[in-house]
Amino acid sequence: MPSLRPSRPTPRTRIAADTTEAALVEQYTALVRLAYLTLPTSLSRHRRVLLAHHAAQHALPAARTGRVPRPRGADGPPGAGADALRVQVVRTALAAAHRPAWWPGSLRPPRTLLPRLPVVWGLRLFPRAGGADEVRLGQALADASAPARAAFVLRRVDGLDGERVALLLDAAGVADAGAVLREAVGLDAQAGPAAQALLHSQEFDACSVQTRPTDLVRRARRRRAAWTAGAAAAALVAAALLVPAGTTPDPAPGTAGAASPVLSPGRLARTAPDTWADTSRVDFTAWPARGALVHDDALLGRALDTWAAPSDDVRVTASPGTATDAPPRTPQLLFAGEVDGHQVVLLHDGERLARYTADEDSGKVSLDLARADDADVTSGATVVLARGDGAARYLTAPWIAESTVRDLLRPDTPARPLHVSRDGVTDAVPVAPPGGCDKRPVLQLRSSSRIVEHHAFVVADLGGLSPVHLTYTPLPGAGRPPRQPREATSTQALLAWARTACRVPSWGGGGVRAVNVWDFAEQDLPQNGGRAVWACARADSWRGPGDVTLLLRTPAASTTAPARVVGRAENTAACSRFGQHVVAATRWRAPDGHDYLVAAGSRKVTRITADGAVDASKPGRILAVPAPEKGTVRVTARLDTGERLAEVGAARD
Repeated sequence: MPSLRPSRPTPRTRIAADTTEAALVEQYTALVRLAYLTLPTSLSRHRRVLLAHHAAQHALPAARTGRVPRPRGADGPPGAGADALRVQVVRTALAAAHRPAWWPGSLRPPRTLLPRLPVVWGLRLFPRAGGADEVRLGQALADASAPARAAFVLRRVDGLDGERVALLLDAAGVADAGAVLREAVGLDAQAGPAAQALLHSQEFDACSVQTRPTDLVRRARRRRAAWTAGAAAAALVAAALLVPAGTTPDPAPGTAGAASPVLSPGRLARTAPDTWADTSRVDFTAWPARGALVHDDALLGRALDTWAAPSDDVRVTASPGTATDAPPRTPQLLFAGEVDGHQVVLLHDGERLARYTADEDSGKVSLDLARADDADVTSGATVVLARGDGAARYLTAPWIAESTVRDLLRPDTPARPLHVSRDGVTDAVPVAPPGGCDKRPVLQLRSSSRIVEHHAFVVADLGGLSPVHLTYTPLPGAGRPPRQPREATSTQALLAWARTACRVPSWGGGGVRAVNVWDFAEQDLPQNGGRAVWACARADSWRGPGDVTLLLRTPAASTTAPARVVGRAENTAACSRFGQHVVAATRWRAPDGHDYLVAAGSRKVTRITADGAVDASKPGRILAVPAPEKGTVRVTARLDTGERLAEVGAARD
């Protein structure tokens, strides 16, 4: 494929000032959207909104004096003024990834002490939330690089062709515009035909925003503290003038070491006990405050102060992609009580869970933070309250009507009942040991019929604050539409997970939201080797990116024999809604001792080809050919659309 980046200096056209000014007014919303989606996804939505408007509003001066690239042979394409603005917006948005940490509101160090416009005081801005489709598209965009996001928007929203996009990226300083454009084309294929309409939705429109105040209580306290400090300073000055030399005034009683709390326990949000049964938003916002210490203001004040400004002796942990700053608003109280000799407070600020734990004997304090945005009836069903001595206690959601425990490595053993207190705290449940694979205990929960009928699901403790939702996608049926993930409670699902559980990493740092095992193909092995199933175990994180493990389940004497790992890939869309096509391969030794290369693809694969130490090609979704014991083999597949598909995460020795 020829490179889309110009091989010689790109012709450029100087644009008249009135042209760019008119283009800025006409294209302002599109420019802000381009900047908003190109900016680093690690920034908060409020900051991205402000920086997006900043990028659009400050694009005009540079665009007036700059030159816009044009394809060779063109005298000056229409829309050149808009192209000049696009170049500046993309350049500014890409530069945001390298902004100084000490100047959070600007894209570059300030020339004065005043931040560059726009500036918003006292309010937080964010686009209106969209539906599940918008969330999935947002996760796919978060997985892509910033230049690829810019190219994707230029193609899908602005309707520019590939050559024009590559030229604009090149002018914006992107090192390899051709490679970035190819990444954007892949993202375009993953997103599907609905992406154009989704990109115009309010989820990605930084010009149509909602407003919320910053923490009003904190602001009021800061104002009072400022007035108090000013009055105290004035009093000290007056006292210094009035007290005779050589004497020192006595301190006011009760003022030594006093400090007003950053957040007030009396302002903590508390949800009514039955809210969960009368709302369409069944997540952490529907949890009531539970526990014997929910009215202990001293404990709650310590928990809030620790979250707002933890001292050096507090152990703070956060799952990947979770901010550790103070809550932007007064949080919601979920639990406060004693658990296994610890005082535990669980808080929720709308986007994160915070667990404050104080050891009553040693006095040690810890603060654990984890993402919880976009939680639902399953991912918001449990939280780990305490973990130690090979066991954990959980706090279950108010909509959980039945709690049981089962071992994934014993699919034929029924789940046993788990006692839960009136406050929703479970008895101690064993956790998977750090080494070996003797047991994989999980919780099997059932939702109340007040919100959904006959809904049971499985969650597993993989080291995070929230247990991970386990699902299963069965083999595709002939002539049927693709299967969707379903709860891992059926016999078929439990048998698949029994051979997968020991191959799923522990993810000790947390951050994983759900793991789905997708059986995408089955194959009769050579030499009467039996029937094998190809599977992809995908772990989706709360922040969006996902990791996959490709597995081959060959016939085995035990129903829990671990499947063979044939590949791994990190930060990929493979095996998700945006990566529905997959091909995998591995070497396999037949009972007679001969080696074979076996490969299989998902339902849209029409041909599999092997190059290198094995040279073979076969129509269909499976391949099995003799292979040498060693030697590099590259496997690709052809889809029914004609597109070429590379193997995911090859791992063959």
